[in-house]
Amino acid sequence: MSSQENVFSGIKVVELATYVAAPCAGRYFADLGASVVKIEGFGGDPLRTTAPSEGRPSDPYEDTTWDLENAGKKGIALNLKDQAGKDILFKMLDESDVFITNWRSDALLRAGLDYETIKVRYPKLIYAHLTGYGELGPDKDLPGFDFTAFFARGGWLGTLYEKGSDPMNLVAGLGDHQAGLYLSAGIMSSLYKAEKTGQGEKVTVSLYHCAIYALGLLVQSAQYGNRYPINKRDMLNPFMNAFKTSDDRLIQLAMPPYNVFFPKFMEIIGQPELKDDPKYCQFETLGENSKHIYDLVNDYMKTKTVVEHKEIFVKEDIPFAIAQLWEEILEDEQAWANDFLCSLKYDNGNTRTLLRQPIKFKEMGLPEYTRGPYIGEHSQEVLMELGYNNEEISELKEKRIFVEWDDIKNK
Repeated sequence: MSSQENVFSGIKVVELATYVAAPCAGRYFADLGASVVKIEGFGGDPLRTTAPSEGRPSDPYEDTTWDLENAGKKGIALNLKDQAGKDILFKMLDESDVFITNWRSDALLRAGLDYETIKVRYPKLIYAHLTGYGELGPDKDLPGFDFTAFFARGGWLGTLYEKGSDPMNLVAGLGDHQAGLYLSAGIMSSLYKAEKTGQGEKVTVSLYHCAIYALGLLVQSAQYGNRYPINKRDMLNPFMNAFKTSDDRLIQLAMPPYNVFFPKFMEIIGQPELKDDPKYCQFETLGENSKHIYDLVNDYMKTKTVVEHKEIFVKEDIPFAIAQLWEEILEDEQAWANDFLCSLKYDNGNTRTLLRQPIKFKEMGLPEYTRGPYIGEHSQEVLMELGYNNEEISELKEKRIFVEWDDIKNK
């Protein structure tokens, strides 16, 4: 990406955030040319410690999870419990356009980093706050992760599984990534406002709100008695189910206009006599007869392999998708053709596949994918850019107001 194509070139972002959701927003701005400085404590963002739970090696020189959220940023490690460390943060904010944080509201207030305090000193600053449950209400200061605030409180875990079976296995990051990109959209809108009016803004996004918004169609429909979890046979439209194949794979069908697809699909499954049967051919009067159609489709799907079904459905233009495994996604020709994936060579010599963020631009092209910073990797560089001289930097280091990666790796 050339310099003139960096849409956020000149925008400065300070990120005081951990884990996935808020850093995902910072990564978005780094990809598009903003200068993003991530502040960590001396022990680093806890996201750096998640390798064992993901089956990855614990290697600071090969951390795919870290890079997914923090590629392209600079890193400084500060002691914000010391006033000198906080002074450095304020000096960074003096020159910044955006402040991203996911600290809880009470912690921000104690540290003097709450919005009401910050906006007095920085009236044009965009203050972006990612929370678990929102800023108001009795649960505003509960710890919020996507497992809890998004999946559980947000209605996913309690509904989206086969009735009578166990709930789904949760995976980290699904809710976080939605929230992070929503936060990015809010920041961009606020930057536009600041450019037009000279006034800053506070942007808030919560995991809980993102969860219920994403499920909005069905959350709203609960007012009318549409309740989950349900059994697959009880789906109103039997063509909106996942079915097992003869080789024990899953194929998801998606034919919302039941009446349109019914004649063609009855031909495919060998039931042409049902095409005009009034008990089955009209969705509006299908009712309990949907169970019989489900059974017919379910039996048919078990007669062929996933490859055989794919050939038929592609030829007949049936909306479907094979339920891919993660390792299959890493090799998916469609994903590579569209640059959803990329390769990154690590400092330890290994080359790994990583995912790009899902917003692409034709004219600006693809951003360079560079790894995220090691703990404190750019501490001195950031301080020098803020105007600290060598003597001041040495004094701050001696007092352990900041640390560098060399200090940590050589421990």
